[in-house]
Amino acid sequence: MATLHIDPLPRNATPGQVLRFVAEIGKIDGKRIGKIVFLGKGATVEVPDTHAAKLVTALDGATFRERPVRVRFATAPKRESGPGHFDLLARLLQLEADEERRQMKERAARGAAAGDGTSLTRLVIREEDIGLAGRLILTLARVNRDPLPPNRLQPGAPVLLTQTGTQRPASFRGVVSDRAERTIAVAFDQSDAEWPDDSQWRLDLSPDEASRQRQLAALARAGAAEGDRLAELRAVLLGERPPEFAVPAPDAPPERAKDAGRVATWLSPLNEPQRDAVEFALAAKDVAVIHGPPGTGKTTTVVELIRQAVRRGEKVLACAPSNAAVDNMLDKLIAAGEEPVRLGHPARVAPHLRDRALDLLVQAHPDARQARKFARDARALFRKADKWTKNKPMPGEKHALRAEARDLLAIARRTEQLAVERVINAAPIVCATLTGVDSETLAQRRFDLAVLDEACQSTEPASWVPLLRANRVVLAGDPCQLPPTILSPQAAEQGLEVSLMERVMALHGSAVSRLLTVQYRMHAEIMGFSSDEFYSGELVAHESVTTHRLCDLPGVRAEPLTELPVKFIDTAGASYDEEAEEDTESRLNPQEATLAAKYVRALLEAGVAPADVAVIAPYSGQVRRLRELLTGTGVEIDSVDGFQGREKEAVVISLVRSNPEGEIGFLGDVRRTNVALTRARRKLIVVGDSATLANHDFYQRMLTYFETVGAYSSVWEEA
Repeated sequence: MATLHIDPLPRNATPGQVLRFVAEIGKIDGKRIGKIVFLGKGATVEVPDTHAAKLVTALDGATFRERPVRVRFATAPKRESGPGHFDLLARLLQLEADEERRQMKERAARGAAAGDGTSLTRLVIREEDIGLAGRLILTLARVNRDPLPPNRLQPGAPVLLTQTGTQRPASFRGVVSDRAERTIAVAFDQSDAEWPDDSQWRLDLSPDEASRQRQLAALARAGAAEGDRLAELRAVLLGERPPEFAVPAPDAPPERAKDAGRVATWLSPLNEPQRDAVEFALAAKDVAVIHGPPGTGKTTTVVELIRQAVRRGEKVLACAPSNAAVDNMLDKLIAAGEEPVRLGHPARVAPHLRDRALDLLVQAHPDARQARKFARDARALFRKADKWTKNKPMPGEKHALRAEARDLLAIARRTEQLAVERVINAAPIVCATLTGVDSETLAQRRFDLAVLDEACQSTEPASWVPLLRANRVVLAGDPCQLPPTILSPQAAEQGLEVSLMERVMALHGSAVSRLLTVQYRMHAEIMGFSSDEFYSGELVAHESVTTHRLCDLPGVRAEPLTELPVKFIDTAGASYDEEAEEDTESRLNPQEATLAAKYVRALLEAGVAPADVAVIAPYSGQVRRLRELLTGTGVEIDSVDGFQGREKEAVVISLVRSNPEGEIGFLGDVRRTNVALTRARRKLIVVGDSATLANHDFYQRMLTYFETVGAYSSVWEEA
């Protein structure tokens, strides 16, 4: 027997109701259903192995007592074959979770003395309110009302609130929704929980357990799928059969062009490679890849693809691995005149885009306003039941009050669910992070197309979450830029660092992908090395950027520094030695940082605006040193990761590594260097030690390229 997990269930749900739900919705004889065990807010149900996959598909997102529920495998059905691809991914995901918990525990222990900002203590509840979906919003402050100490608990962060000063502390998982100098607000799903007014609490940054559970559930669903669209899509994505594309007949009439993946009217001005990529993706019956190198307008192309799909009457699920990447898509869709709905906690959505967040759209609905009134009345009843102290209540009166409160909450949820359904049903485009796609919100909705932007920055388990709901998928990204961030070295070595997009490209090659080749960011000489090294020399600089220079900007003085697009300063032989940063494992190079700062100041003195200059270093230790040296300049300084997807007119890069052994550390992941080299529009300055760098073939070729374009110079020449 396989075991299914169903949640959330009403507190007074009975085994008979769960049995009837599984049998009727899943179309299975109730006699074949095994043991039902209630656990917390959910229940586990034993079902036959032969029916398990179809039952999960039928039940996940179905309505139990007027509320959608999540259904996943608690134990997967037995297979005739041994462990497969999805079992491996699940094991790697567990390794990653273990490492995340280990690091957080280590930081917490260190933070007790160093104050690393992952915890807040001695908190009390100052206010409470009700938000969407019956969420309880608690506003917490220090006991003495002092300002909160510096902390890393930003809006959107998953946290754990734990009662202190008691032998059996209560704890609740939530999400930071807002913060101020003296208070922090946290949203909780447990609106019917009991919160002692006189308790003190501790708030800790927490691993995102909900995200991990959704990924594990998606892997189990994908691995067990049989005879449905998910099973067909899985066969293509695992290389068991080739992808299919619609081929228009030569004499196909214009009105049938949409069925063949053609477009009659372009909604946005695109170049030829972008148009070809959109048409190719529209013609895909299973999967297509849009490979977008830096500056080639990948997201613009993705947005046009989504708009064309909507014009064909399709429902589109637009996803990305991070909230920032989702917001980037959302912003461009809104600018293009579309009205997408954004899933996710409003605290994780950019402020200027929150009016498209599902929570706010639903809150504006009359049904939702009534639902909030019911929820507040319910909270008042819970408080009344908890606060009787002087006079003993009549027998059963507390129980009756709590029962009435729960009934009001149930009414509130049903009323609000109707508003949610109306908002989502009216939206042809739904935007969400990959792991923000949830059955409790989307119920059993399916989409004609799932678009995964920045797909190479996501682990494969996360990518499968939206694929459970899609008939076909388009993956957009660049495998030559940053990979997913993996904490566990063991998980990375065994394949968790390989994205779904990378694996699909390796399996199907050019048959499944289109490369965008015209870039609108970099001077041709800034672009040249990356084009040759990563994109087979196929990148072309658009005429608007081919020869643009810093000195062409208003107010910038013409001099060698601003006239030439590329400069490499070689520190070899100057004893600019790297060192380990105290109290961290990071690296820094103080003298190289001083030299980089010198060039930043020279750019500013030449009239370049501080907002147009960036400094990038691959090590956080060097980033901190550079920020100290350039305090007050207004120049942005960050790691390579911090600049992914962004650009500046001038970029100064400090490569840091300089040692007699020729060790370059994680500079060996040359994708990071590709990102750094391609952030600059008009001026790129790179500082590094050729004696160390040249031990790696990639950097030897980079040095040769700089010499070829006349960009090479020695620090001795600069003295």
